[in-house]
Amino acid sequence: MSPLHLSFYLAFVLSGLGLAFHRTHLLSALLCLEGMMLSMFVGLTMWPIENQTPSFTMVPIIILTFSACEASAGLAILVASTRTHGSDHLHNLSLLKC
Repeated sequence: MSPLHLSFYLAFVLSGLGLAFHRTHLLSALLCLEGMMLSMFVGLTMWPIENQTPSFTMVPIIILTFSACEASAGLAILVASTRTHGSDHLHNLSLLKC
């Protein structure tokens, strides 16, 4: 396994662990999701280069587009929850309270 593969595998796993264990603020959860998406982007960018196949060259662009849409929707939810609930703590957000 090359150091590049190891680095983006570890980035994905550490972002997943951060999402699983440190879910106190909505912003930290969004940053962990963004880290997972960026590590997937790096992995999907390096895969066609290593296999020398030009057929999957649009997949990283699509993943990066989805990542940008996810970030903008997450920030909109963050602003809306901060305005309605007063903070971005995830324990304040519940579907039963709405």
